[in-house]
Amino acid sequence: MHVVVLSDTHIRPGRNRRLPDAVYDELVRADAVLHAGDVVTPELLDELGGFAPVHAVLGNNDDAVLAARLPETLAIDLGGVAIAMIHDSGPTAGRAARMHRRFPAADIVVFGHSHAPVDEAGVDGQWLFNPGSPTERRWQPVHTIGLLTIEGGGNVAHRVVPID
Repeated sequence: MHVVVLSDTHIRPGRNRRLPDAVYDELVRADAVLHAGDVVTPELLDELGGFAPVHAVLGNNDDAVLAARLPETLAIDLGGVAIAMIHDSGPTAGRAARMHRRFPAADIVVFGHSHAPVDEAGVDGQWLFNPGSPTERRWQPVHTIGLLTIEGGGNVAHRVVPID
């Protein structure tokens, strides 16, 4: 299973911004799309849904239409892998323990908000994963997305991919 993980896309109508071509290259192969918030407009979710089923959470910059449509947290199973999602995981200090307390059954916690990629071990085998942002890199050297490859038996490979 090929899963494209996005966050902090900040696509606003009328601003002539779209996802980079490299994101579309991954989306055409996607079996699922995860978006960890700050979609900003429902049109992007609809577009992503044209590629694969989309699982998304509400971000702090999402509009009122998305607020009525998206949960603040989400727990899903993809190919035997328990994935929890939240937009803002809080400060870096204490994040691993805090996410484990909040989502004790999750194998992977996907989050966003900081625009800074994270691909690291958490507590008790839980994995912490922030794909960064494909459109607003802020203080990061490049724009990024995340990819998960889920194989039978719940085996998962994860990586943050630079797209500049």
